[in-house]
Amino acid sequence: MQLKRTVVAPALVAGMALVSGGWLLQQDVNGGGSVFARARLFDEVMTHVMERYVEPQSEAELYQKAVEGLLRELGDPHTSFMTAEEYAQLHLQTSGEYGGLGIQISSRDGWVTAVGILPETPAERAGVRVGDRFLEIDGQSAEGLSDDQAVQRLRGRKGTPVTVKVQRVGVEQPITFTIVREEIHVRSVPHAYMVAPGVGYASLVMFSATSTTELRAAIDRLRSEGARSLVLDLRANPGGLLDQGVGVSDLFLKRGESVVEIRARDPRESETYRAADDQAYEGLTVAVLVDGYSASAAEIVAGALQDHDRAIVLGTTTYGKGSVQTLLPLSGGNALKITTAKWYTPVGRSIQKEATRGEGQEEARVEEDDEVLGADGTPVTAADTTRKVPYRTDSGRTVFGGGGIVPDLIVRQDTAVEAEKEFFRVASRSAAKFQNALFAYAVAYERAHPELRPDFAVTPEMRRGFYDRLRAAGVDVTWEVFQGAQRFIDARLIDEIARSKFGVSVAARRDDPTDRVLQEAIRLLQQAPNTQALLRAAQQQPAAASRSR
Repeated sequence: MQLKRTVVAPALVAGMALVSGGWLLQQDVNGGGSVFARARLFDEVMTHVMERYVEPQSEAELYQKAVEGLLRELGDPHTSFMTAEEYAQLHLQTSGEYGGLGIQISSRDGWVTAVGILPETPAERAGVRVGDRFLEIDGQSAEGLSDDQAVQRLRGRKGTPVTVKVQRVGVEQPITFTIVREEIHVRSVPHAYMVAPGVGYASLVMFSATSTTELRAAIDRLRSEGARSLVLDLRANPGGLLDQGVGVSDLFLKRGESVVEIRARDPRESETYRAADDQAYEGLTVAVLVDGYSASAAEIVAGALQDHDRAIVLGTTTYGKGSVQTLLPLSGGNALKITTAKWYTPVGRSIQKEATRGEGQEEARVEEDDEVLGADGTPVTAADTTRKVPYRTDSGRTVFGGGGIVPDLIVRQDTAVEAEKEFFRVASRSAAKFQNALFAYAVAYERAHPELRPDFAVTPEMRRGFYDRLRAAGVDVTWEVFQGAQRFIDARLIDEIARSKFGVSVAARRDDPTDRVLQEAIRLLQQAPNTQALLRAAQQQPAAASRSR
C-alpha cells in the first residue's frame, strides 16, 4: 500500500490523548466539560498516579502508556505508535545489510499470524506454514504486537538467526524454529504455465514494484502458447503496493473504468483510481482465485474485475484489509502510523471487514477448530457469507459487500480426516526434524534415480524409505499413524522431490489435479466461449462448486 503524509494539528493530538481511557471519556459525556477541563482532569490523574500509585511510575512511562492505550482502544491493528528507535530501525532495514525470513504477516485476533510464505525463502525451507500464530520471537512474547513491531523483531542482519515459537492449527504443543535471515528476492509471478488446453495459469503472490510488468510478460507468453483464458491465482496474496493493484487491474479493464476509491475523513484526501489505458487482453476470459489470506491490493483487483463483470471470482471470502495507512513523523524522532482512509470497490463495497470484539472471539474459535484443517496441513478459511449486503455489478449481477470480497462461487479445498490430523500433531512436535528429513530424503532419492520423470508416482518403497529416515531423525511417529496420512505424505514427497529434481514450477504443477478451486475454474473456463457465457455459468450453478468430491 502507499503511505501518504499529512499534517496533524497539535490540538488534535492532545484531544486524542485525553480520551485514552473509557472512564475519562464517560466523565466528559456526563460532565460536558470543555477541552481545557478534560486536559486539567488528565493532568490531575497523571499527577496522582506519579505521586501516590503503589509502584513508582515515571512521567515518561505514563505518557507512553497513555499513547499506546489510546491507539489500542481504537481496535485497529494497523494503527500504531513507533518510538524513535523503532522508526530509525524501519529506515535502517531498507538497506542491503538487513535480511528477513520470507514470511508475510498480519495481526489476527491479537496475534501476529503468517498469512503468506514466500517460495524459496528461509521460512519455506524451515517448514513455517500459512496460519502459524507467533507466540514468541527470540524468547519474548509476541502477544499484542503490531505488524510493524513483529517485522522489526523478525528482520535483522543477514546471516543472523532468529528463534520463533508458533502455535499451529490442529497441533496441541507450540513448535519452535530457528531460522537464519537472508536477503529476500522474490518474484511476484513465480509460476505461469498452461494448466489445461487453452487455459493459462499465473500465480501472483505479492504486489511489489514489478508485479504489473511480470504479470503482463507472463500473460503474453501464455497467449503465444495458445491461452484463450486465464486463471489468475491471488490466494494467500497479502497485498502490497496500491499502484501495482491498480496497474494489474488496468490490464483487464477499459480506459477510464474505476478500479478503487479511497474515502478519507477529509474529502480533499479522497481519490478514485481509474484504468489509464485500454485493456491489454480484450477477449481473454478470466477466473480469479481468492481465499481468506487474500488481502489489500489482492482484494482491490478481485473486487474491480468482479464489479465490472470482467472475471468470475472463485474460492472463499477474502480477508477484508481495506484501509489506508499514513506515516506521520512526530517530535523526538517518533512516528505514528495511522489509518486515514478506506478502500471501496467500483460499485461502492467497503473492502474493510469491521470486526467487533465478539466477532474476533468467534473467529479465534473457528481458527482453532480442527475441522478447518486442510489436507495439506494448513488452515482452510471458512466461507463467510454472514452480514453481507447486496450490490449490483455493471451488468446487474448481484455481488456482496460487508467486508472482504465474496466470490461468485464458494469453493473450499479438501479438509483433513482424523487420521491425517493425528499425524500432523505428532510430526509437528518435531517440525524442524521432519522438514530436514524430508529434504534429505528428496535429494538422496532424486540423485539415486537419474531416470526420474516429472510425472513420477510415489511407491510403497518410497513411503517406507521416508518413514525410516523420519525415525532415524528422531521423529517419534508409529507406522500406523504414518500410513493414516498417506495422502499428505505422498503430496509432500512429490513436492519436495520435484523441487529438488525439476524445480519449483514442476513442483507447483503436481498439485494441480487435487486443487478443487483450480479445477473448478478450469472446468468453467473451458466450457465458456466468452466472458458473458462465463458469468452466466457462474450464476446458474452456484451450488455445484461447493459440493463434496
